[in-house]
Amino acid sequence: MPKLWNDSIATHRQAVREAILDATAALVAERGLTGITMAEVAHRAGVGRATLYKYFADVDSVLTAWHQRQVAGHLQQLSEIWERTHRIDDVLEAYAFICHEHPPAEAASSVHRSEHVGHAREHLVEFIAERLGAVRDDVPPKELATYCVHALQAAGAVPSKAAVRRLVQVTLDGLRSQPGG
Repeated sequence: MPKLWNDSIATHRQAVREAILDATAALVAERGLTGITMAEVAHRAGVGRATLYKYFADVDSVLTAWHQRQVAGHLQQLSEIWERTHRIDDVLEAYAFICHEHPPAEAASSVHRSEHVGHAREHLVEFIAERLGAVRDDVPPKELATYCVHALQAAGAVPSKAAVRRLVQVTLDGLRSQPGG
């Protein structure tokens, strides 16, 4: 097959996949995770059900792919913030606002338990640890990064942006305080 033909097929497949994931995102925004069917995803994406099943075996696989795309986008956003400011405070605040804007729902527990989430969380911890440097001499950077990630996930449960900012400040204060200091 000519290279142009292969590129065209790959581009088409990627466009169909993105349309399916965009449709899934819209349905999740409207109904949450539990009210979605393959028929609705296909209709919203503008593809036939047979086409949808060529890409995804079931609703769970569509939701997992959508969630993977969301997580990758969030990690990219944090990377861009670091590249722009080189301030860990800005990265942690952005992460807290991501958690605030996308609080985990009860129904999301199966998606959040997926293997890709564990890998993404590990990547996030490594990303933060590498940028923390030697903030404290009594706790290794990776341990501090894990503390930050878990502490800031609480932003999903706070009622306001002001509360998110206070949570970030408390986390940063804990990050920088030295024992006996």
